[in-house]
Amino acid sequence: MTILLTIAVIVLVFVVIFQIAKASEYVSLLKGEEASRQQNNKINGFLMVAFLVLGLIGVWYCNSVLFDKTLLAHDAASVEGARVDSMLWLTLAVTGIVFIGTQIVLFVFAYKYQENKNRKVYFFSHSNTLEAIWTIIPAIALTVLVVIGLRNWFLFTGEPPKNAMVVEVTGKQFGWIFRYPGKDGAFGKKYYKNIDAASNTLGLLWDDKLGQDDLVTEQTMYIVKGKPVKLIIGSRDVIHDVGLSHFRLKMDAVPGIPTTMWFTPKYTTAEMKEITGNPNFQYEISCDQMCGNGHYSMKGVIEVVSQEDYDLWIAKQNPYYFAAFPEKDPAAAKPAAATTDTSKTAKPVEVKTVAKM
Repeated sequence: MTILLTIAVIVLVFVVIFQIAKASEYVSLLKGEEASRQQNNKINGFLMVAFLVLGLIGVWYCNSVLFDKTLLAHDAASVEGARVDSMLWLTLAVTGIVFIGTQIVLFVFAYKYQENKNRKVYFFSHSNTLEAIWTIIPAIALTVLVVIGLRNWFLFTGEPPKNAMVVEVTGKQFGWIFRYPGKDGAFGKKYYKNIDAASNTLGLLWDDKLGQDDLVTEQTMYIVKGKPVKLIIGSRDVIHDVGLSHFRLKMDAVPGIPTTMWFTPKYTTAEMKEITGNPNFQYEISCDQMCGNGHYSMKGVIEVVSQEDYDLWIAKQNPYYFAAFPEKDPAAAKPAAATTDTSKTAKPVEVKTVAKM
């Protein structure tokens, strides 16, 4: 019913606009073309000012209503992401001032310089001063923004602090695979032809000793609050994109070409639930690159925990090598059952018979 009512209102609005247009044509014929044009210019000039005022009020209203639903309502969840927020606020300030200023000038000029038979138009074909102003000033502003962006980019993609943990992130259609180095602190080698969806999702080379203690999980990544984490990003099939909106970072996942970035989480998942007032809050890792029919469902979860909780979680994980070769898992070996030693024969008991007298 609501849809039908909406359609009816839209049709009615078009009919009213059409009738007004036809009526204005009849009025112009009666008044004369020149008089009608001058009257229309006055009406259009007034409508320009009205549109300017209503438009600016609409922009302010939409911002006041919807701002809390945007990511900018809360701080970036990473130390490095705060730089992105600062850059974004600066960009919004510069472009916002330009937007509002140009719109005011545009609509005020349309009203002020409407057709007037008592005023003669002044025409000039060229102004070096004006061209220098609207070329040099935007060039300087954009150069500053680009330099700030490049500095942030070089930071995120450069070498992290020496105490950073390392996680390998691999995209696939349509999910995420995470690998952590074992006690040796190094990843084992892998080869794409070894990939098996059931037993070897990353194509690890089982003969490589460095990879036999690697930990592999899917869809949920665990990292530590306050500890830098370096992501080594790749793809198993097509191009994906690691989108970390709460941390204000993203990076392409390209088959055969590892990419990297690093950041330092500021809040645990539990703390963000309190900050956002959302008990169901989760840090999300999304795919920001169209990657196929199931792209919409390619969502992972990042759990930011304390160092103690992370150590407990790691202690419960089993190397991926043992998932492929469970018979080699020391924890799966059952202790041998105790057996009775029957190799020695029992001595016969001597029974003495006593005769009665």
